[in-house]
Amino acid sequence: MKKLRKSDMERLAKIRLLILDVDGVLTDGRLYYGANGEELKVFNTLDGHGIKMLMDSGVEVAIISGRSSKALARRAKDLGIERLVMGASDKADAYRALLKSARLTPAAVASIGDDVVDLPILLHCGFSAAVPGASAEVISRVDFVTTHHGGNGAVREFCEVIMRGQKTYRTAIERLLE
Repeated sequence: MKKLRKSDMERLAKIRLLILDVDGVLTDGRLYYGANGEELKVFNTLDGHGIKMLMDSGVEVAIISGRSSKALARRAKDLGIERLVMGASDKADAYRALLKSARLTPAAVASIGDDVVDLPILLHCGFSAAVPGASAEVISRVDFVTTHHGGNGAVREFCEVIMRGQKTYRTAIERLLE
């Protein structure tokens, strides 16, 4: 994992909300269609546990996705994610609405994405990340690039980065070991 600078740690300490993209971040970006037209998504359990650990540490998690999916709605419910925006044709509008409803400033938000449609959020939040397979336009503009790929632990890694910046990671691990 990339060593974080002191200024990164200071910005991470202010994070109160993590906004996730879905396709290419929570999933590997591939779309699966069944014989009857149903859409299937594959989610990583490591990412799920990272999300739960982050939420248990006091950071809320939200999802903004350009696509709508019953599978995503189910995953969000299973993880206890209440702020779910699907079918967001304009992620900037969805982001502004989410900030307003959460009563947060951009400095209190972290986000992870993979494509240029995520840039309106990534460029206007307190700490941004991308997955290694992200668009070059995205990678060149974010604060952190995960070592894990989307759908394969990238979200877990970023959750741990936030928790380390907030000095809550050790406590979370110790709580598990009790």
